[in-house]
Amino acid sequence: MSSDGVSNGLPGLNGLSRIATSANGAGKSHREVCADDSVPTVQAQNVEELHSRQMKKSAPSTPRAGLTPKAGSTPKSDDDRQREQLESISTSLASLTRESGPQVVRGDPTRNKATKQEPVKGKAANEPSARVSDITDSALKFTHVLYNLSPAELYEQALKSEKGSYITSTGALATLSGAKTGRSPKDKRVVLEESSQDDLWWGKGSPNIEMDSETFLINRERAVDYLNSLEKVFVNDQFLNWDPENRIKVRIISARAYHSLFMYNMCIRPTPEELEDFGTPDFTIYNAGQFPCNRRTHYMSSSTSVDVNLKRREMVILGTQYAGEMKKGLFSLMHYLMPKRGILSLHSGCNMGKQGDVALFFGLSGTGKTTLSTDHNRYLIGDDEHCWSDNGVSNIEGGCYAKCIDLSQKGEPDIWNAIKFGTVVENVVFDEHTREVDYADKSVTENTRAAYPIEFIPNAKIPCVGPHPKNIILLACDAFGVLPPVSKLTLAQTMYHFISGYTAVVAGTEDGVKEPTATFSACYGAAFIMMHPTKYASMLAEKMQKHGATAWLVNTGWSGGGYGVGSRMRLAYTRSIIDAIHDGSLLDAEYVDTPIFNLHVPKAVAGVPTEILQPQNSWKDKDAYNASLKKLAGLFQKNFKNFSDYEVGGDSNLTHEILAAGPIIEFPASSMGK
Repeated sequence: MSSDGVSNGLPGLNGLSRIATSANGAGKSHREVCADDSVPTVQAQNVEELHSRQMKKSAPSTPRAGLTPKAGSTPKSDDDRQREQLESISTSLASLTRESGPQVVRGDPTRNKATKQEPVKGKAANEPSARVSDITDSALKFTHVLYNLSPAELYEQALKSEKGSYITSTGALATLSGAKTGRSPKDKRVVLEESSQDDLWWGKGSPNIEMDSETFLINRERAVDYLNSLEKVFVNDQFLNWDPENRIKVRIISARAYHSLFMYNMCIRPTPEELEDFGTPDFTIYNAGQFPCNRRTHYMSSSTSVDVNLKRREMVILGTQYAGEMKKGLFSLMHYLMPKRGILSLHSGCNMGKQGDVALFFGLSGTGKTTLSTDHNRYLIGDDEHCWSDNGVSNIEGGCYAKCIDLSQKGEPDIWNAIKFGTVVENVVFDEHTREVDYADKSVTENTRAAYPIEFIPNAKIPCVGPHPKNIILLACDAFGVLPPVSKLTLAQTMYHFISGYTAVVAGTEDGVKEPTATFSACYGAAFIMMHPTKYASMLAEKMQKHGATAWLVNTGWSGGGYGVGSRMRLAYTRSIIDAIHDGSLLDAEYVDTPIFNLHVPKAVAGVPTEILQPQNSWKDKDAYNASLKKLAGLFQKNFKNFSDYEVGGDSNLTHEILAAGPIIEFPASSMGK
């Protein structure tokens, strides 16, 4: 044994060799046996205090000192800003039968610090005839407000509190929308009131089913009372429309983290500085979707009710948790507000070339709108909802709501890659162990969806605005096989086909034979428009004429015969057509007219076989072609009878002009009404 106690290879205790504690096994003092890398312990008295140190408060990205206060105003403290914010939310949640809004406090009720805040009550509700001064149990409780939470915070809330919430293998939040996996258009109601009734479209063919103001207030009270009974509610204050001059402030009050994250993605996200001065919203959604309406209430057709009151600027949702009701409810609002300002609201995709040329894409499901408007050589302005003002085009939304059924990385790489952390995927099926989504599985619904911020698309143009459109592309999947692959439209024809909103689907099976069925949706979004379709069509024609845009009808359906005889138009041919529209070469082409529909068809398009440009040339059976052509023309004429009584300025001249631009074929009067 050496003098310093380090082993020299001699046996130690119980015959075991001693361990060398220095590099050479000797010559080091005990003070240098090992490095001491310990640090002072955390100065916390308990675990809760330790956890409180884990997070710090967020700060605005722009220092408040750098902001210019309004003239005559005094800078507000953080406490004053938060109090005003909570007072505004409490007022939004005010019952119409009590004197003030609920006591609200900001923060998660499961976190101790939230309950220590001073509760805030909103101002008295502006309904003096309905006031009751009695104290109620609901007036004594706190409602915790989870205000404009981040995606990470909303993930935590969903995973903690909402059954059916999971993180998928790519980081997206998978959720369930409950019993309803799609919109409920038959349960949507619009209040018939003096400020808007003369502007709206009512009656046959209209999506607007009326209700009275009193019934709306009954449903509003039911929704507000439900939300106030909860321990916590989620509140989003956000914007619609990327055009700063025509931006709309919206407030969404909901009971589910899933709904809050969905709207965080779909609306435009304000900066911290913009939130400070958000103030009173222009429109408020009360989403009490877990709670049914009272079916004994007048106008109710089921336990679901989706109600819009344009005068009160409010929307109430009862009995459905499908998040798309909020998105499309706001779109309906924009279809009312924007035309009143001379701005055209459009259900379309929109992209822009690198030279600044903008194209709008219209098309119903299955026409290829998403595929054709997604072009890696062009910038994406938006995939679904837009405005066309004197400033140009602007996206209404801040995100995309994409269908997921049969989604593949090869077929839709941008959507595939966008499904990551922050994205909500609705009603999808996934492996219980790996959490990999099976996009072909329809076990829950065929209407599986993904909602994600538009910046998740690599070539998205931020901000989502662009100059006036150069091309208007109307897409139709014609399963009858009689429309040409591409045709140039006159202004009158543009209005006719825009109002018609035609495509065809293959529906019904009998002895293995499937027949195409024509589908018409006015303005390519009949469920969401508020005014008569001719109003939107005439605005479209006016803007096209003013800014020099050209409209094109593109058939992505069948050629050489209808479904079962001909073949689907090759995507490569359609892309060549779209490219020729973008580069302007089709404007210089030579054109010939088709029979009955009188469409102007180019004689040649680069990359497209000449024989398919005129549909009749690709049909072997010419009699069958003529019969199918007349059949489709008759369906167009029958559909347009819904719009033939519209008058502008006391006359129907515009309607007659539009009708004259449709297919010309005589049918017995008795058959037209069938």
